[in-house]
Amino acid sequence: MRRQELLRVRGHSVAWVPPLLLLVVLAVADYHTIGEFRMISWIVLVPGIAAAICGVWGTALFAVLSLVTYVVADSAWPHEYQAGRADFVLVALGGTLAVLACAIRVRDERRALHMGDVTDTIRRTVLRPLPPGWGGLDHAGVYLTADAHARVGGDFYDIQPGPHGTRVLVGDVQGKGLGAVEAAAALLGTFREAAYHEADLATVAERLETRMTRHREHTVALGRSDGDRFATAVLLAFPDDDQEAVDVLLFGHEAPLAVGRGGVRTLSAGAGLPLGFRGLAPGPAQIRRWRISGDETLLLVTDGVTETRDGTGAFYPLADELARAVAEDPGTAEPARLAAFVRDGTLRHGGGHLADDTTVFAVRRRVRSEAPEGGRLRS
Repeated sequence: MRRQELLRVRGHSVAWVPPLLLLVVLAVADYHTIGEFRMISWIVLVPGIAAAICGVWGTALFAVLSLVTYVVADSAWPHEYQAGRADFVLVALGGTLAVLACAIRVRDERRALHMGDVTDTIRRTVLRPLPPGWGGLDHAGVYLTADAHARVGGDFYDIQPGPHGTRVLVGDVQGKGLGAVEAAAALLGTFREAAYHEADLATVAERLETRMTRHREHTVALGRSDGDRFATAVLLAFPDDDQEAVDVLLFGHEAPLAVGRGGVRTLSAGAGLPLGFRGLAPGPAQIRRWRISGDETLLLVTDGVTETRDGTGAFYPLADELARAVAEDPGTAEPARLAAFVRDGTLRHGGGHLADDTTVFAVRRRVRSEAPEGGRLRS
C-alpha cells in the first residue's frame, strides 16, 4: 500500500512512467550504438520493471511494446549488425515471465491486504477505539508489539463506564501469538459486561478470575499446549460519588503511578496473584482506595516498559524519568504527553528494540462539567 501511494500523483497512478522511460532510453541508446554492441537486447528489462510496480495488464502491455520495439529497432537497418532471433526469443520469454511474476505479486499483495484487514478487525475487537472523554476520563494509550509485523498481541486495556462508576482494566496475557490474543479477548469481553453490571469491584475481579479459569479449561479440553496461560492485570474504579478517589486492585501486575505537579507516587495495593491462579490463595480480592488530585494522571504500563533493558542490562528507570520530566515541565503529566513520553523513553532505553509487547495507558478524571452527557451510556 505504501508503494502504491508513492506511485500516485494527485490521485492518478504514475507506475507506468519508469518502464516507459526505460523503453524510450533503450530505444534511443540503441539508435546511437553501432557494430556488435547493440542496446536493444536490454529491452527485456522493461517488462521486468513493470512487473514490480504495475498491474498484470500493464505488465502485459509493456511486454508487447518491448517485443514490438525490439523487432522495429533490430530490423530498421538491415545492412547493420542485427541481434537476431536468439535475442527476440529472450525478449519474448522475458515478457512472458514478467507477466507471470506480476500475477503472483498481485495475488500475494491482495492476500496480504486481506490478512491486514483481518488483523485490524481483531485489533479493534481486543483494543476497541475509545471516544474522547469516555466514562468521564481523559485517556491516551500506546500499544507496541514486539513483532514488527504484528498488529496485536497479548496486552490489553479498556475503559467501561456504567451505573456504578467507571472501571479501567489494563493487563498482559502470558505468552505470545494468537492464543494470547484469544485469552485477552475473553477477559475483555467479561470485563465489559461485569464492570457495567456489578456494583462491587470485588465481584468484577471474581468474574475475571472465573473467566480465565474457564478459558484455560477449554483450551486444555481441546488438547492445546497453551492451556496453562495466565494474565497479570490492574483494575481501577472511579466512583461517581467521590471525585477524588480511585480504587486499585492488582493481579500480579505493576502498580499504577500517579503523576502530577507534586511528583510521582505509586498507588500500591495487595500484590495479588495473576488471573488464573486464585486457587493458590483463596480469599477476597484486596482493594485499596487512594486519594488523587485533579492534576494527577494515573499511568498504567505492562512489563514491556518496566523490563526494557539498555546495552548494560539495566532496566528502564520509569519512575525516576517521570519525576525528572514533571519537575522540568508539569505539563508532561497530561495523558497524551505522558503516554508519548513513556513510549519514547522505552524505545530510547531499549535502543529501538522491544523484547515484549508494550502498553502504556494514561487516564485522568475530567472536570465533571466537561464530561460528555453520553459518558455513562452502555457501550
